[in-house]
Amino acid sequence: MKVTTYAITGTKEGEVELPKVFSTPYRRELIHKAFTNLNSHRFQPQGRHPTAGMDVVADSNDPPTGQGVSRVARMSGGGGGRQGQGGEVASTRGGRQAHPPIVEKVIYKKLNKKEKRLALCSAIAATASKDLVMARGHKVEGIDSFPIIVSDDIESVSKASEVSKILDALKILQDVKRLESRKARSGKSLLRGRSKKVGKSVLFVTKDATKISKAIGSFPGIEARNAKDLSVLDLAPGSDPIRLTVYSKSAIEEIKKIKSTHLELMVKTQ
Repeated sequence: MKVTTYAITGTKEGEVELPKVFSTPYRRELIHKAFTNLNSHRFQPQGRHPTAGMDVVADSNDPPTGQGVSRVARMSGGGGGRQGQGGEVASTRGGRQAHPPIVEKVIYKKLNKKEKRLALCSAIAATASKDLVMARGHKVEGIDSFPIIVSDDIESVSKASEVSKILDALKILQDVKRLESRKARSGKSLLRGRSKKVGKSVLFVTKDATKISKAIGSFPGIEARNAKDLSVLDLAPGSDPIRLTVYSKSAIEEIKKIKSTHLELMVKTQ
């Protein structure tokens, strides 16, 4: 299947043949599983100090019965403070946790190589569907050709002013402005400095994203990735397919190098 390519000025430049990867069937459940498992690789093990909540002077009654009070451990002392109050155990104020998290807990979820590769191919293929991109909430009015492929000049862009012109020329600026109207959150998130969530907008996939990564730093929600480092985590943030993606011509050539068992079977059946 051939798709129209664009110059960074927004004019049509020609056509390019899409790789076999873009013929991969859409597998939402597989993309969700891949995201969940791969996202667990970012988690940091956490635990509690072995004596947390227990570094106090509190003892149970001895003998445990006949005191006319419950048998919970109580704070000792000579008067005032917390003397006589329950402490140290899980059911008391300031006491230990009943079942605290431990660093030994296995939080790293494994994923089969073939499943990971198929999920990536399915996510890449889904970027060619305008309906799926719109279903995620992206604004793509006026954009007719999917996936969006631009010339390799995009990789040499190093200024934010140039990026702004390119976004406007490709009719993507409307999606970036979508993130400006987000409401502030209330509650604990506001008190802890997380009053706003920064959503996800366009993803630039290039062969070398060094320069453009610096140029897009001031735009909310825009990211850039090297084609060889592309992951389901980039294409389906929050496991919600599928993200508005712009490829460079060189990135398409890199994607052609992806090898997967299902692609080999597709070639044999044709």
